[in-house]
Amino acid sequence: MEKELKIAVIGQGYVGLPLALAFAQHFPVVGFDIKQSRVAELQRGIDLTKEVDESQLNVSILTYNNSGGVKGYKPSTSISDIADANVYIITVPTPINQFNAPDLTPLKSSSKLVGTVLKQGDIVIYESTVYPGCTEEECIPVLEKTSKLVFNRDFYAGYSPERINPGDKVNTLETIVKVTSGSTPEVADYIDDLYRTIIKAGTHKAPSLKVAEAAKVIENAQRDVNISFVNELALIFDRLGIDTQDVLEAAGTKFNFLKYKPGLVGGHCISVDPYYLAHKAIQVGYYPDVILSGRRVNDEIPVFIASKVVKLMIQKGIDVSRSRVLLLGFAFKENCPDTRNTKVAKIYEELVSYGIEVDVYDSWVNVEEVREEYGIGLIKEDKLLNTRYEGVVLTTAHTDFRKLNIENMISSSAVIYDAKAVLDRKIIDSRL
Repeated sequence: MEKELKIAVIGQGYVGLPLALAFAQHFPVVGFDIKQSRVAELQRGIDLTKEVDESQLNVSILTYNNSGGVKGYKPSTSISDIADANVYIITVPTPINQFNAPDLTPLKSSSKLVGTVLKQGDIVIYESTVYPGCTEEECIPVLEKTSKLVFNRDFYAGYSPERINPGDKVNTLETIVKVTSGSTPEVADYIDDLYRTIIKAGTHKAPSLKVAEAAKVIENAQRDVNISFVNELALIFDRLGIDTQDVLEAAGTKFNFLKYKPGLVGGHCISVDPYYLAHKAIQVGYYPDVILSGRRVNDEIPVFIASKVVKLMIQKGIDVSRSRVLLLGFAFKENCPDTRNTKVAKIYEELVSYGIEVDVYDSWVNVEEVREEYGIGLIKEDKLLNTRYEGVVLTTAHTDFRKLNIENMISSSAVIYDAKAVLDRKIIDSRL
């Protein structure tokens, strides 16, 4: 393995692009993606995910071109561009299907693609979140079958779970400790050394691929369960007429109280990964009550918010079926354009089912993607500023939303609901 290194990163989304650019400062890196529009924008030096500095992206592309591919970054949709790589890092999505079961289609497809160019001595590293054992049980057989090579004799594998936090400019790829693992002790050392070239916070070498896979999936399952507890408290305290945030503030004065907040649990991680662990647990004969009950509670919150808004409107004498409600935010988290698995879509559906006309505004997200994925048309700023609403729900706490004068957007009798607990309490009717 002491040959000249060329890295191919498969998948150029929120995880793959920052990783590719970090490695590109030291090695030649091809960022491969099957989505032509994504690669075309990257080739123009544009990143719509807003995860990387576009000047860094442009410099890295120039470095690759000017060095003749000795160092730097090249975005591509061409398999021929990754044929001469010797380390392949797979960073594709691992979603769930409509039955909340793991959908391994992108993972298997990318494994098959890599298998077509896999060569003697190559290493394939997976970063996509999976259940323990998935890499060896599902991915390696695809690589072997496609490449006609033998695992741990002709090629090797590793697993190093991604820890990207979309929209977070403090806890970035380089500043978060990276868990690594390899299919042999020598390969584990090699992969660990490779990541140490880019991770300032250092690495943690796990004893096996399974341990590394398990570590990742429980990170998000733990957060999901903790958030589900405070979400359940919010459902209880609403019935008791107590403000949940007031209770958490009081309880938080104790040194060992964990300061989680209630909220919408969407996105590609926390609302998805627990199902991967649950899937494997059931496979081996254990029903994971705590994990799945947490999922059920968190999935109830969008319906609770919608019904709470409707109740408050009725209490104010508003004709719900003739009303118009504004949802402020569609991204699953603040200051980020990511709409994957956003729970705002469920609030929208619930409100529409009451006969309410619902507008959604979010200046951060890609309007076409939202229409294509969710069938929801977002409004533009001019409509936002020239419409009076009977209800406004803050669903995503983008910083620029805090500058909006919400009181100027409502009719004389209206409900303002703060799902993020960031608005001035004087202007709101209720909050989560």
